[in-house]
Amino acid sequence: MLSTAAFAETAALVGDPARASMLAALMDGRALTVTELARVAGIAPQTASGHLARLTEAGLLAVERQGRHRYHRLATPAVAQMLEGIMAVAAGGEGTAGRPRRAPAMVGPRDQALRSARTCYDHLAGQLAVAMADRMVARGQLELAPDGGALTAAGADFLKGLGLDVEPFPRHSRRRVFCRPCLDWSERRPHIAGALGAALCRHCFAQGWLRRIEGTRAVRVTPAGRLALGRAFGLEPGGAIHP
Repeated sequence: MLSTAAFAETAALVGDPARASMLAALMDGRALTVTELARVAGIAPQTASGHLARLTEAGLLAVERQGRHRYHRLATPAVAQMLEGIMAVAAGGEGTAGRPRRAPAMVGPRDQALRSARTCYDHLAGQLAVAMADRMVARGQLELAPDGGALTAAGADFLKGLGLDVEPFPRHSRRRVFCRPCLDWSERRPHIAGALGAALCRHCFAQGWLRRIEGTRAVRVTPAGRLALGRAFGLEPGGAIHP
């Protein structure tokens, strides 16, 4: 059973600004070195090493060794889900003492890129991902509910037509839920997560439909992606769905 002390300890670990910055940087699913994470957090590598050791000991991070280098990544999809949930709460709602938060200031191009399309650990998020999920739900290819999700037979056929065969995927696994909704922190509506969301994300990158934007979780849709995703999902360049 979860103890209050363990709950409070996890919350405190995430609540430190430097550790929060490093955890957010790892939300694109990749593994980064101490130096890279220290740069993100604006702290010295020695200080970052101490923070990373605490996060690893708590089970929030995992360490991969390659030669002389040590790479840090989020330990599990559950950690990414927790962080995305915190981001969703932090991005809106009520301020302190019941006072509504001030409206956010105008944001720059980089923030717009994050809202448009980004990775949420190992699956897609942002306007593009929400629009894809909306289209599949409207077509009866996907079922999303607050407590879970399911891919229909029509949805499996649709994805197979895109070159993604999901039939070999186990529908029930102790390690990973096959399909679940993930509340998008910028759109406040669900996108596709779980093993299905991860497979769809990998497929989009493998086909060259998406490209990562250096130094951020944001991704850009390539010309080939605009054509393929627009044709398959009826999406406009900005992620809106054609009527």
